[in-house]
Amino acid sequence: MMATLASEAQRPGIGTFERYLSIWVALCIVAGIGLGHLLPGAFAAIAATEVARINLVVAGLIWLMIVPMLLKIDFRSLGSVRQHWKGVGVTLFVNWAVKPFSMAALGTFFLGWLFVPLLPAGEIPSYIAGLILLAAAPCTAMVFVWSNLCDGEPTYTLSQVALNDVLMVFLFAPLVGLLLGVASVTVPWDTLLLSVALYIVVPVIAAQVVRRAVLAWGGQAALDRVLATLGPVSLVALLATLVLLFSFQGEQILAQPAVIALIAVPILIQVYLNAGIAYWLSKRLGVAWCVAAPAALIGASNFFELAVAAAISLFGLKSGAALATVVGVLVEVPVMLSVVAIVKRTRGWYEGASA
Repeated sequence: MMATLASEAQRPGIGTFERYLSIWVALCIVAGIGLGHLLPGAFAAIAATEVARINLVVAGLIWLMIVPMLLKIDFRSLGSVRQHWKGVGVTLFVNWAVKPFSMAALGTFFLGWLFVPLLPAGEIPSYIAGLILLAAAPCTAMVFVWSNLCDGEPTYTLSQVALNDVLMVFLFAPLVGLLLGVASVTVPWDTLLLSVALYIVVPVIAAQVVRRAVLAWGGQAALDRVLATLGPVSLVALLATLVLLFSFQGEQILAQPAVIALIAVPILIQVYLNAGIAYWLSKRLGVAWCVAAPAALIGASNFFELAVAAAISLFGLKSGAALATVVGVLVEVPVMLSVVAIVKRTRGWYEGASA
């Protein structure tokens, strides 16, 4: 059983498209700003397709992003959590007790105080809210790539991601509500709960139903073919969503192009801070390096697709919160690849110090 889970958890290294995701995001910025300027009526019509503050076009795109990622998760792996309980404990602590609160503090310090003269005053609370949404959603699918790149323990990675997905169903809304309240942002609880149902609960259930049906029909080989087919669809949906976002953010970005760089500062600090905490705690607790490495990566990365969806639902396509979550997408790949490089280069120090 463990061999099957380990085999299933193995994922290929990062593909060419994913490796250059930051470049594609930068191109989406250019395309979105240009299209928003050339076709304002078309994008206004898209923005108007809302039901209960949920944009239907964006909701469809986000489903295409999220469901293929959730298809990779096998919740049967939760039974193996006990094998690596120290590593699981470290990551749970960082994901749920450190990262959201550290991001709220960093966002408030940098965007709410240090960078205030350089940012549009009316958008600052929205920027901070976007950072909170980004940090409150632990990463799912991309973690498999990061773990594979650093030779992480696949069974631990799979069980930890499955556990985080379950916890998101119950913890995302109250945690976001608490931190948005602390940041003095009005929380539209009805929209927040609807977003949790629409972008977490229903996709998790739908993905598991489809996963089991495909496995029953053609086994793991059939599931691999489905994932290979849906992978590009997921990425295209992500890029299309970004084009929409930037079509509405264009005027603000052109007026203050440094905004993106300023928002990136707390995100970058947060990634290295939480990766370092997870790595250090793992060493202190005697966790094997093959678990400590993915623990640091899971502790640092974010489920940015969910964050983008929640930001759009709660604050709108034109909001600073949506822009802040997109900045997370922009920096995700290069910064996480740097964390992979750091944990690999420090393996000798880690194992020597633990001996």
